[in-house]
Amino acid sequence: MNHKYPWANKDLGQHFLINESVIEQICGNFFNETEGILEIGPGPGILTEFLSKTTTPYLVIEKDQRFRPYLEKFIKPEQIVMKDALEVDLQKVLEEHHFPKENLWVVSNLPYNISVPLTLKFLSTPSLEKMTLMMQKEVAERIFPEGKKALKSMNSLMALCQTFFSIEKLCPVPPGAFLPPPKVNSTVLSFVRKKDPVFSLSDIPQLETFFQKLFLQRRKQLGKVLKMNFDASKIEKVLQEEGIEPQRRSETLTLSEVHELFKKLPK
Repeated sequence: MNHKYPWANKDLGQHFLINESVIEQICGNFFNETEGILEIGPGPGILTEFLSKTTTPYLVIEKDQRFRPYLEKFIKPEQIVMKDALEVDLQKVLEEHHFPKENLWVVSNLPYNISVPLTLKFLSTPSLEKMTLMMQKEVAERIFPEGKKALKSMNSLMALCQTFFSIEKLCPVPPGAFLPPPKVNSTVLSFVRKKDPVFSLSDIPQLETFFQKLFLQRRKQLGKVLKMNFDASKIEKVLQEEGIEPQRRSETLTLSEVHELFKKLPK
């Protein structure tokens, strides 16, 4: 592996992964199990060197022009899209590059400052059925809390991600795994899109709005929070039907309880 990289642009949240064990775990997560691979923010091609060995369609999207010559060591120029992944229509880009319409895998060492909007963008792109995403540990814990933290951690991001994906923790990543080392710990999460989610992707805007209201004050009593946004008489009826105490806090809700509240409370 070539360790001669350009300087990392901190404004773009760049930290180059140098830990071979983590690289192998990420690249092996769904390798040879999908119909195509999309890598977001490949930088100087640390994961690209391994992922480019695939026999399926492979594409990278990178906004930093400095990395093109590094990437061209591993892939053809037409496999490189020099654009901002947040600004492009991912489904359209994949179609333009003649990718299959399903069972695609997105891999990304997400820039910390845009990890949430990028994750939600992937979630809303139907052909991306597998995801291997590295993010700041705190963000990963919001999506997939473990142990005791899982009991009181329901939030908007978790509800949205877990509605559409089954999620597992692939591995923890300490600061020393990067060059330069960030000031925070990272985690790699592995996502598999649910075949029959309770809601469809077209429901996402409504779900986002509802979850934001529901979890805005996660530690306040649920009855009081809901009364700020919904008709009080309807709230009592729905909570009673679902066997949810109004004194509970929204952070203690289960995913199925969240789904039932969305279905039954007027939009």
